[in-house]
Amino acid sequence: MEQTTEHLGTGRRKEAVARVRLRSGSGRITVNGRPFENYFPVETHRMLVSQPLVTSELTSQVDVRVNVRGGGPSGQAGAIRHGISRALLQFNAELRPALKAEGFLTRDSRMKERKKSGQPGARKRFQFSKR
Repeated sequence: MEQTTEHLGTGRRKEAVARVRLRSGSGRITVNGRPFENYFPVETHRMLVSQPLVTSELTSQVDVRVNVRGGGPSGQAGAIRHGISRALLQFNAELRPALKAEGFLTRDSRMKERKKSGQPGARKRFQFSKR
């Protein structure tokens, strides 16, 4: 039995956390046991997920298995992109300048702002009545 090494990467975005496993293969991307074309019906999300592979020109050379939970589709797609980028660094450290230039290695720290007491949302105020 031949031994294939898996390269791991964890990606986060908003509330989503993606655990990525990367191994040499034919270019399949599986998200939560489903092909990523089915998991992400929106073309923008599919493009976001595959950006690091396109940048590193490894689209048809590696298989990607992802477990992702939390957040919505956009947050999950961003988390997967971050995770794939980190796994690619383990796969080949020479890809770092290209991935860093595109900003794929930076954890997007923007989070949802908390709701404050005495108002209906994070920024919105209740209607002011002078009289």
